[in-house]
Amino acid sequence: MSINFEKPLLKALKIVLSFLLTVSCTENTNSGSEKHQDKDSTEIVISLEMSDYESSMQNQGLVNIQKLDSSLVVDLKYSSTDNFFGEDVYGILKNAYLQEKPARALKAANEALMATHPNLRLIIYDAARPIEIQKVLWNKLDSLPPKKRKDFVADPLEGSIHNFGCAVDLSIYNSETKEALDMGTKYDYFGHLAYPRLENQMLQQGNLTEKQLENRQLLRKVMQSAGFEPITSEWWHFNYYSRKKAKELYKIIE
Repeated sequence: MSINFEKPLLKALKIVLSFLLTVSCTENTNSGSEKHQDKDSTEIVISLEMSDYESSMQNQGLVNIQKLDSSLVVDLKYSSTDNFFGEDVYGILKNAYLQEKPARALKAANEALMATHPNLRLIIYDAARPIEIQKVLWNKLDSLPPKKRKDFVADPLEGSIHNFGCAVDLSIYNSETKEALDMGTKYDYFGHLAYPRLENQMLQQGNLTEKQLENRQLLRKVMQSAGFEPITSEWWHFNYYSRKKAKELYKIIE
């Protein structure tokens, strides 16, 4: 009886080649992620390692909000250069985290939005923020005196509600157009046009449109329905607890 070694040998060679290609791709990755193009030229990003920030937040008991609700959209602005100082400070961190109760409240807000607007969902720009990142943001505004700087970034010595995992920055995303709704300014816009308390004035002056105001009001409505509270100077920022209450319940995020 003759034995055909050709097929087993080819199979073994394919396995070895696949392994070598995998090792090569991993060794050539510098940013912690690898980009591939599929046949339709759609970019696919595959995470090859976990951020130290993400590992730390998991160890401190925070919740990955997309694991809780996969319909939430996450676009961390501090994991890109699309922010007020044009630098990536989170690195490979792509997931947003909150303490469990605020995370579940965010899920409820998203469900309330989709119940009345099936093509809309919440898009998260920032959530739990390690204190180290708070210091970076604070120092980036060193051209302003500390008193004025507090209008835009919380002093790390006091801690932001973000630093306790109880605040979220977000907008509304249209899944049909693949764009966030027009809120009149970009996220992290430092000016009166972003102030909810000045919206009526901005509307009367023609700096804010009825549609932009309507979009902001929708965001506030769904967030408040789930227990979040807005602030008067940033349309995108919502707190689940006060700073005092957050400090009582949680440790600051390292």
